[in-house]
Amino acid sequence: MAETSTLEIRIDWSELDYFGHVNNLAFFKYIQASRVHLWQQIGLYQHHLSYNIGPILASTACQFRKSLYFPGSVRVVCTLTHIGRTSFRLHHTIYDAASGALSAEAEDLFVIRDFSTHENVPFPADIRQRLDM
Repeated sequence: MAETSTLEIRIDWSELDYFGHVNNLAFFKYIQASRVHLWQQIGLYQHHLSYNIGPILASTACQFRKSLYFPGSVRVVCTLTHIGRTSFRLHHTIYDAASGALSAEAEDLFVIRDFSTHENVPFPADIRQRLDM
């Protein structure tokens, strides 16, 4: 079963660009907050604190669908879609919290890294087993 988390984030006025809508960089801030929220939920963040082994971003991409404006909030849904031997993928959907309109979709690819040896290592077996993936 795919693990999913949902996070609501307030749009800050400082995230607006010259044209009055939320700047593309803010979308990546929302995605980052969403991924960390999921990592905490599944225990990956705690695993990193205990063993110095955790995720490192290999690639990310975002498809912008509809502009966002201040004031407002976004609802970000993050889904763990795949776990490989040393990697995993996340899918993010960003919605305008008030209207429910889809604003963006993003994909992340991560590898699991031992930060002591700087080598890629297998996805933590205990977390994989708990997630049943």
